[in-house]
Amino acid sequence: MKISESATYDDATPAQVFALITDEDFRGDVCEKVHAISHAVRVERSGDEATVTIERVMPTEMPDFVKKLVGETVSVTQIERWGAADAEGNRTADVDVQIVGQPAGMRGTSTLRVSGADTVLDVDGDVAVKIPFLGKKIEPEVAKAVVSAIRVEAREGIARLKA
Repeated sequence: MKISESATYDDATPAQVFALITDEDFRGDVCEKVHAISHAVRVERSGDEATVTIERVMPTEMPDFVKKLVGETVSVTQIERWGAADAEGNRTADVDVQIVGQPAGMRGTSTLRVSGADTVLDVDGDVAVKIPFLGKKIEPEVAKAVVSAIRVEAREGIARLKA
């Protein structure tokens, strides 16, 4: 199931947004805002590139038929591999979100791009749940959770940069 989300950071450069989304404290704050029971954030830098790894335990806020399959909580690992910026500051990350121990997750890209005086963060991905007969019923629930987390992070990031 395809997802596509965009957030506009008004009057912010890609470098400012990149600094924010590769800040361990900010990403930890976002984990708390999405009600993670526990979380760990690690950012590894190599020159102008960065890998962000977020591990969190989340309550299973999905229909009962999904909870029966996965339990009351799920462990989620998110890895973003950000490449170097181009001349304008635009950059792209490969994104991999996996529900640990389950055949479910999302793979896609995040892109920071200049748009006039603003920066836009685009997230495009493919949510997949590889369970025969049930996967297509569960994918929309997983997609909702992923999109919700993206929106919370964007809202918090926009507010943080305006402060």
